[in-house]
Amino acid sequence: MNCKKIAAIDIGSNAVRLLIVSVEEELFGPFFKKVLLLRIPLRLGEDSFSIGKISDARAHKLNKVMRAFKLLMDVHEVTNYKAYATAAMREAKNGRKVAEKIKEKTTIKVEIIDGSVEARIIYDSNIIDQLDPNKNYLYVDVGGGSTELSIIVKGELAESKSFNIGTIRMLRGKVTTEEKESMKQFLAEVKEKHAPEEIIGSGGNINKLHRLAKLNKEETLTLNKLDQLYQKLKALSLDDRMDKYKLNPDRADVIVPASEIFIEIASLTGIQKIYVPTFGLVDGIVRKLYLSIKNTVTTY
Repeated sequence: MNCKKIAAIDIGSNAVRLLIVSVEEELFGPFFKKVLLLRIPLRLGEDSFSIGKISDARAHKLNKVMRAFKLLMDVHEVTNYKAYATAAMREAKNGRKVAEKIKEKTTIKVEIIDGSVEARIIYDSNIIDQLDPNKNYLYVDVGGGSTELSIIVKGELAESKSFNIGTIRMLRGKVTTEEKESMKQFLAEVKEKHAPEEIIGSGGNINKLHRLAKLNKEETLTLNKLDQLYQKLKALSLDDRMDKYKLNPDRADVIVPASEIFIEIASLTGIQKIYVPTFGLVDGIVRKLYLSIKNTVTTY
């Protein structure tokens, strides 16, 4: 494959990310070396989940970010890329128009994907290599607009489902009772059918919680420890959270509802441990992209 560097763009409800990696072909497969990772907290979900569309002001900011990402990909001589947008763009009534404007202004083609595709891409981020093949796992990715749940049975992805339950949506009171009940029912069925032993936690919030717990990289975050952290964070004001735990403003507010989602899922399934590997949607995107261009090269 004639590909030195590839890139992934994740346009999420809370933040927009760019990951650039160099791909080195080795005896046992490709090695992805991180060249650049940027995260810009645009909060598209603030618009999408409250007024049903991306405002002109945020659309303008998004275009500026995409132009910057385009220049960075040029500078790093990226040969291939993929750009995906998730819940906020998916639900915005002008999401397609915003994507078209990005293409017009930056040449970056943005694909708006549904929750099941999002879950599959993250699963394809090579997480399976880090798991015990004899265990069943519940993969949980909590974002600003949605939560993706996937069941991994003996190393295989058995089923996935996406729910409109996310951190920004919760902060704005936009999670419906019906959606909560739907997730509870799904988790009850998962517990009875597969009895997963461990949660695999994905997303910036659970990674931050794992670090706040002062755990080593391979240590699991227990439900008890997570609940203790949650109680401490919830009791503090936004400013005090930022000061005491050195949190950025865009993390200090969403970390509490994210904790609530993980605690609820763990409690409903009876799972006591959360394994937190450092990967996300952008990691899955670059691997998916690599596989798609092994035989066909497409450039931007």
